[in-house]
Amino acid sequence: MSNTHPMELISPYDVVSNQGLYPFDLFERKCLAQGDSWFSIGALPPNTTTNLLREMRPMRSVVTVNCARPGKVLSHMADTSTEPMFLRLLTGPSSWQWDAILLSGFGNDAIDAAGVAPTAAPALRLLATEAERGGPQVPVDDYFSPTGWQTFETHMGAVFNQLLDQRDSGINRDTPLVLHNYHALQPTMVGAGLGFGPWVEPSLRAFEVPAGDHATLAAALIARVDGLMRRLIAARLAAGTGAPILVADTCSVALDLAASDATGPSGDFVNEIHPTVTGYAKLAQPWSALLDQLL
Repeated sequence: MSNTHPMELISPYDVVSNQGLYPFDLFERKCLAQGDSWFSIGALPPNTTTNLLREMRPMRSVVTVNCARPGKVLSHMADTSTEPMFLRLLTGPSSWQWDAILLSGFGNDAIDAAGVAPTAAPALRLLATEAERGGPQVPVDDYFSPTGWQTFETHMGAVFNQLLDQRDSGINRDTPLVLHNYHALQPTMVGAGLGFGPWVEPSLRAFEVPAGDHATLAAALIARVDGLMRRLIAARLAAGTGAPILVADTCSVALDLAASDATGPSGDFVNEIHPTVTGYAKLAQPWSALLDQLL
């Protein structure tokens, strides 16, 4: 596929620098990206792996201003106190008209909510204690706290719509938003280095989930987040917004999961929740196909 192009990535501080305005006119399309470690850094040192944006190969030449960073949650992506550069580029007098807004979100919010301790009130955590679920091993849906999941859904709906309200408040109200779901994973005790992670496995151990159900429960959590995201998109579109909201379906990509007893890179994963270079290249394929249709 020699007619594809690696995506050019620049920082928000490169848009206007000591060298002047970035030469966007050298590219056929320009995008604005916001998100978490799947768009930024998933392991230390950073060259241990890559990210989704770096592995995209659209047919047109595309430059993307990347505002993503590891650990970012959706609730902060449109926060005026923590994301001034992103919002400055998205809306307001110094904003630009983008061809698409690329978003990697929802994942860290779910991981954080699943990591709330068993001692917290049921409405404040995603997972149910062994006493609440009535035994050590139960059907997968019984591992979730119903009131906690409802709290999570309400919270995510509010922050997702806050982000879209920001988009719709300025010149990018008609700019398409593209986001992705997350691929299933095998919980392990492999972190990213320097004390970052693991993320899911410690939570499942804290809630005394039997080891044989860890991968099943992780897949169920990811599927629930995917379903929630799609419901929020459908509701937003039904409310009358004119700009498309599209989903790159990474769930359907055939990745090799890590071994449950992995102590380092395994399968297509460099650590518990971040793919290897090969894994990201596979996940970038539905993104590239979607961008080709859109751009």
